[in-house]
Order: sequence, then C-alpha cells, then structure tokens
Amino acid sequence: MTIKPFFSIIIPTFNRKSFLRIALDSCLQQTFDGYEIIVIDDGSNDGTKKMVAGLNHKKISYSYQKNQGPAAARNNGIKKAKGKFICFLDSDDRFRKQKLETTYDYIQKHPGYKVFHSQEIWYRNGRLLSAKKYHQKPNGWVFPAAVKLCCLSPSAITLKKDIFGKIGYFDEKLLACEDYDFFLRLSLTYPVFLIPEYLTLKEGGHPDQQSKKYPAMDEFRIYALKKILKSKDLNDENYRLAYQELKQKCTIYIKGALKRNKLKQADGYKQIIANYQR
Repeated sequence: MTIKPFFSIIIPTFNRKSFLRIALDSCLQQTFDGYEIIVIDDGSNDGTKKMVAGLNHKKISYSYQKNQGPAAARNNGIKKAKGKFICFLDSDDRFRKQKLETTYDYIQKHPGYKVFHSQEIWYRNGRLLSAKKYHQKPNGWVFPAAVKLCCLSPSAITLKKDIFGKIGYFDEKLLACEDYDFFLRLSLTYPVFLIPEYLTLKEGGHPDQQSKKYPAMDEFRIYALKKILKSKDLNDENYRLAYQELKQKCTIYIKGALKRNKLKQADGYKQIIANYQR
C-alpha cells in the first residue's frame, strides 16, 4: 500500500542546474519524511534533466515542459501533486532542514488555517542582508499588506491543496509578478498564519532573476490590481487600498510618459485610473 505524502514540494526551474542541486539537497535533508518533490523543468538546456536523473531519488519526480514561464510551471506541479499541503521552492532558494517538521507541527496545532508562511533569511551575492522594518511578515488577514508589498513569498508559504479549487491557479498570462497576483486573491479569501521561525533561505543578486529580465515589473502589478479590483469579494476598505496602489503605480508611469513626450501612453494610464475610481 502506497502512503500519500503530506507535503508536495514544487520546484519550477529554468537553466539553474547548480542552484537547483542545492535546493534539492535542502529538501532531501528534511527531518520530516512525509513528502514528495516535483521538479518542473520549464525548458532548460543546461543539463538539468541529467543532473536530476543522476540523483536517482525515489522522492523526486521530474517533468519537462516547453518554456512557458513560472506560472505555468507551478500550475503543472500543483496538478501533479499528491500531498495534502503544497510547498513551493524557487530553484535558487533552499529550506532549512526542519522546515517541513516545524510546519507540520503548526498545521496540527492550528487546524483552522489553510495557509501558513514563515520568516526568511535573505542573502545577496552571498552576503547576509538585514531585514528592514517594512519587510516584517504579517499575520492573519494580510491583504492590506500584500497589496502594497510582496510580503508573501512562494518559497516561504505552505497551502492546503484544496484552496486552488476556490481561488484558481497562477495566471499564466503573467511572465512575472504571478506570485503577487496569486497572493492578492489568496489573502483576500484566507487568513494567513505566520510561523515565527526562519525556515527558508533566499538567494538574490544573480542576473537571471525575474526583476532583471523585466525591469518594468509594475506593469504586471497594474494588471494584477485591475483584476482584483473587479472582484466582488472586495469590501470598501480593501477596494480603497487596491485602488490607491493602482493609482500610485499608474501615476509613476504617467510622469515617465510625459517626460518622454509619449502623450498617448500617458492618456492610457490616466484612463485606467478613471475606470476604477468610485
């Protein structure tokens, strides 16, 4: 009889063979045994498949897809997952060895929650970063924080699998900020329990990060904010917060467009502001 894993760890990856090996090692060193690892290779050509096959580990499953972006890769992993709870791990991040055991303990103690996240340790170019006050992780109904800042992180969050049937999957139209879009919907629908322990280590500063590929990241966030403002689930205060953020981001683009004498582009962002004003 095959016992289903409690956790499914989904790792989307694209041409990060060396980072991925570190991420996988951090999963295989977990002190909690009830998990599976699902690697979704989003079109790598750097030998990722061979590296994963060389590990030959029963907990790891590998799937290749043509390059479609991180949203499609995460969705593919979710659909393959057998676990009751989903953990995401970006291929350039890693878990501390007690990540799953600690998370499991909190899930058992707080059965009313379907969403958990933890504190993170950040490195940039191998150097430890000091967390700023505005990076403090929120707890409970966190939409007001999530709309202003990416305060929820894929590599630090654990979700009950059945929530995807209610709020949907990652938006595959988004080439970046798909996590911002998803977490807006998530935090509007579910309270989030903060595990007050540092369970994820994040590595930044390398050239293939999404923020380096897409400098105009706020265009994706504007798209996400327009989507959430159409939601019937927003109360007046949450609508005000989302609209305020949309207006602020559009205003920055308006100023930039006017400076470059792109009047039509500026008018487009002015129209977005007008369309969502109550």
